[in-house]
Amino acid sequence: MNPVIALSEITKVYGTGETTVHALRGIDLTVERGDYLAIMGTSGSGKSTLMNIIGALDNATEGHYELDGISIDTLDEAALSIVRNRKIGFIFQSFNLIPRTSALSNVELPLLYRGVPRRERVTRATAALESVGLGDRMHHEPTELSGGQQQRVAVARALVAEPSLLLADEPTGNLDSRSTADVLDLMDQMHHDGRTIVMITHEDDVADRADRVITLVDGEISSEWRNR
Repeated sequence: MNPVIALSEITKVYGTGETTVHALRGIDLTVERGDYLAIMGTSGSGKSTLMNIIGALDNATEGHYELDGISIDTLDEAALSIVRNRKIGFIFQSFNLIPRTSALSNVELPLLYRGVPRRERVTRATAALESVGLGDRMHHEPTELSGGQQQRVAVARALVAEPSLLLADEPTGNLDSRSTADVLDLMDQMHHDGRTIVMITHEDDVADRADRVITLVDGEISSEWRNR
């Protein structure tokens, strides 16, 4: 079975001449199905660039990337959009929910883009919201939900299309300590259910929830360890 993520000699260079910035320098990384990986690093370490490449939101300058057996380097933007929708569930720090739209409709969106019929969309979105403990809040808009509840809606939206990879970018960055614990407990449960998770974070206590942690320094993997 193919790994979910296989990066080989990934480099990313911005600019030319005196303005050249080497954001990533030869990254090799494999994430197997069911892994829970945290990527850490200070500002400017390259972790956001790496997240964008893993999420097929940006292209590497050099190197090779396979996502669930698909060679990402060879795809045009239309094909990349399809792969992102089918293979990756995104969880962002800022939730990225559509305002004045119910939690249910927000969670339906990935299925809507895929052309799933309405009845099936509603059934699957309802089940996803119930799985994160928001079955009784599905008709509330984002402004009627707490920060922790909004992030749980975002988690349900990431889960609803059954993606190969959950990619979380600082998922607790805008949450208080109680909501942070709730969301991390939810991610623990998703991992125990067999989900593959890659999480970007700068917080040690958040990274401690992952099975495996890598640290980036100046665009290179400087260290790697396992928590369990």
